Amino acid sequence: MADSLRATTEAVAFIRETTFRDFPAEAVAIGKRCAIDGLGVTLAGTTTDGSTILRDYIRGSGTGAADATVFGAAPFRTTAASAALLNAAAGHAMDWDDTQLSTTPDRIFGLLTHPTLPPLIAALAVGERLRVSGQQLLEAFLVGFELECKIAEAISPAHYKKGFHSSGTIGTFGAMAAAAKLLNLDEDQLSHALAIAASLSSGIRVNFGSMTKPLHVGRAAQNGITAAELASRGFTGGRDALDPPWGFFQVFSHGEGAELDRFVGTLGKPFTIVSPGVSIKPYPCGVLGHPTMDAMRTLVTTHDVKPEQIRAIRVRAGSNILNPLRYTIATNELEAKFCPPFMVSAIALRRKAGIHEFTDAFVRSAPAQEMMRRCETVLDPEIEAKGWEKIRSTVEVDLADGRRLVQEADERYRGGPDHPFTREDLLEKFTDCAGLVLPPAAMDETVTMVESLETLPDVTALVKTLSSAKPVAATA
Repeated sequence: MADSLRATTEAVAFIRETTFRDFPAEAVAIGKRCAIDGLGVTLAGTTTDGSTILRDYIRGSGTGAADATVFGAAPFRTTAASAALLNAAAGHAMDWDDTQLSTTPDRIFGLLTHPTLPPLIAALAVGERLRVSGQQLLEAFLVGFELECKIAEAISPAHYKKGFHSSGTIGTFGAMAAAAKLLNLDEDQLSHALAIAASLSSGIRVNFGSMTKPLHVGRAAQNGITAAELASRGFTGGRDALDPPWGFFQVFSHGEGAELDRFVGTLGKPFTIVSPGVSIKPYPCGVLGHPTMDAMRTLVTTHDVKPEQIRAIRVRAGSNILNPLRYTIATNELEAKFCPPFMVSAIALRRKAGIHEFTDAFVRSAPAQEMMRRCETVLDPEIEAKGWEKIRSTVEVDLADGRRLVQEADERYRGGPDHPFTREDLLEKFTDCAGLVLPPAAMDETVTMVESLETLPDVTALVKTLSSAKPVAATA
C-alpha cells in the first residue's frame, strides 16, 4: 500500500536518480516553452514598484558574493540565493506566470502552484555560479517542477483552502530540488535539504493583492537554494520531512495529511508537465478569471457592445473562483489582479486587458471605477456542484435597451493544454514582457538559446543575453 511507504524516501530517490534522459521529448519541449514564458514575465516584473523596493533593500543590505545576476534595467550580481529572491519575486509580480493544472474535482484548479519560477530561477542562479550546461539546467528545472507539482497534488486541499499560498510553500521544494540536483547532493544531504526546505516553507493568502504575494515566490526560490546549500555544507534537519507525525504533509495541511498514492509511485509517472499539463497565462492576473475575461471579450465583440450601453454585469462562478478573486472594487493594480469586476470592466472598456490596463492609473480612472460598480459576482450553486478541476463561469450583461446577453466561459481556456498558445502566441507575450527591458536583438537571442537549450555549453551565455538591458521606463 502506498500509505505504508515513506514520501521522504521517494522524494530523495527521485531527485537523486532522475536524469535528463528520463524526460520524454514532449516534457523537454514544454519545459522550454515554460522557460521562455518564465523569463519573459521575470523581465517585465523587474519594472514594478515592488521589485524596485526589493532591489534597493538587497543592495542596501550588501550584495555579498557576486555569484548570480539580478535581471532588469540595471542588472547587478549578488549571491545565488539573493538573486533568486529578486528574480523570482519579479517573475510573479505581474501574476502572469504559468499555472499547474488539477486532475480531480476536489483539487482547486490553477491554485495548486505556479510551477515554473521557483525551480527555473533557482536553477539559473545556482547554474550561473557553477557554469553548468543548458542540458544540466533543463534537467534540474524539470526535476524541481515535477517534485513541486506532485507534492501540490498530494497534500490535502485544506493546505490552500485554509490559507496557505502553495506557490510559496510548495514552490520551496521545487527550488530546493533544482538547486540540489545541480549541487549533486547525496541521499543523506537530500533528506536534510528536504527538512530544511520544509521549515523555510512559507506564504499565506491574506497577502493576495499586495506586493507580498510575489515575495512568496521570491522566498520560495531563495529558501530552496538556502536549504540545498546548507545541506551541502553538512547542516542537518529531521529525516522525515514529508512524513507523519510532524512532516510537511501533516503540519501544512492543518492535520489532514496527504493522499500518498498521488505521490508515492507517481513521480514521473507521468510527468505532470505533460499530463495534465501546464497553463500559460494570456492575462497578467489571477488565472481563475481568465475564462471569464475571454467570455466577456466574446460577448462584447460578438454583439459590438459599447461601454455606455452596459447597465449591469454579473459574473456567476463557484467558490474556487470567487474566494481567491476576493476584491469587489479594485483600488490599485495589485488588487485588480484578484478582482473579477475589474477584469470584465477592462474588457468592456478596452476589449483587452494587458500590461497597459493593469496599471494604477487605469484601475483608478473614473471609467474603470464606474464600470466596476455596475458589476456583481454571484456564487452559482450549479457551477459549484460541478467541482473545482475546471474554471467554470458565466457572464451576464444587461443592456440599457432591456436586452440581457449571456456568455458561458469555455472550459477550453486559452493557454491551457486543450487550447495551447501557438509559438507565435508565446513569442508575442514574451516580446510584450521582455521588450520592457531588453533590446530586440537580445530578445531574439534569448528565444534562440532557450529553444535549443540542451545544446548550450554554458548557461552564462544565456545570463549575459538576459542582462543586455537598456534603461526602459515602466509603462504608464
